[in-house]
Amino acid sequence: MSPFLEYLNAKPLCYKAIDYTRIHEAYGLIESHIKHPKTLHIVGTNGKGTTGRTLAHLIFQSGQSVMHYSSPHIVHFHERIWLNGGDSEDEILEKAHQKLYGLLGSSMSDQLSYFEYSTLLALIVGESCDWIVLEAGLGGEFDATNVAPKLLSIITPIGLDHQDFLGESIEAIATTKLNSIDKQALLAIGTPKKVKTLAQKIATHKKAKLYDALELSSPLQQKKIRALGFKGYLVDNIATALVALDILHIPYDIQSLKTLQLFGRFYPLTPRITLDVGHNPLSATQVAKNLREKKIVLIYNTLEDKAYPEILSILKKSIHWVEIIPISTPRAVKEELLQATLENLKIPYRTFEAIDPTQEYLVYGSFYTVESFLHRYNP
Repeated sequence: MSPFLEYLNAKPLCYKAIDYTRIHEAYGLIESHIKHPKTLHIVGTNGKGTTGRTLAHLIFQSGQSVMHYSSPHIVHFHERIWLNGGDSEDEILEKAHQKLYGLLGSSMSDQLSYFEYSTLLALIVGESCDWIVLEAGLGGEFDATNVAPKLLSIITPIGLDHQDFLGESIEAIATTKLNSIDKQALLAIGTPKKVKTLAQKIATHKKAKLYDALELSSPLQQKKIRALGFKGYLVDNIATALVALDILHIPYDIQSLKTLQLFGRFYPLTPRITLDVGHNPLSATQVAKNLREKKIVLIYNTLEDKAYPEILSILKKSIHWVEIIPISTPRAVKEELLQATLENLKIPYRTFEAIDPTQEYLVYGSFYTVESFLHRYNP
């Protein structure tokens, strides 16, 4: 058996077709051999990472142990499994790999995808915790994270993304995500009305309790969140997390948000450089609201399956020009197609070379884009 990261990195990151039964078979092999902490499941299109990290951070600050599983990572895999205040360490991951591989056997272990194996590994890493926060990947009902029983599902704002797997309409995508709910679910601030209607129908069918964070969130709390320096969609996501903690009767001190790190989520790397891993129209709309009247230089690249013409159109009013940065993935959009889109939108562009200290920058487009920038950035 290879060391964990060597073994994991040999697995393909994506498949043209997904086997929806394999993860359940694999989970059945380990279910009786691991402990099952109280689990929160976060599903949606945008805001999963910030909502999940806020929950995990405040649970840990309350004196309880917690693991937060998210994806993808920006620089290192260890970011995906956050354990009691920090990214997981090599020794912890390797120990969990040894146990998981032993429980599954070589045949099943080798069959599992990168994300499936990572998800089951996270369950083993987190089995000693009081709480687990599981962030779904691209789906909901059929996502690998949905194998674990959960105490509360949190549904973050849903928009168009991953249509090849999830469906071509908001209703189709929302149905797949909402079908993952179990006993109770919380709809995040920013949930569209038609998604709320659909959620109520599914919750009624499942006999699940449904909460609406917009109705339960305190305007005073939101004011306190803004006073701590958070803005835009981050305020909505953090406020949603606070409602979830209230539902679960988990105590928290709102001042503990001062030490909350949300790297890559409208994150001010410097006073003139903001990083955001968003990559769909809903995200672009939120980013545009955050920018307001500000004009920035957009350091950008994206994947071929993303709605980049619509994204760039949404951000156009805020852009001086675009600087295209190469990203290391075969899924990257062909540069000539990106250039043609920018020309069609009449947005000036060039190739990224270095930061001009007189300009303000937004690095945006995907996790790959932010990762590429961080590798090239020389302060």
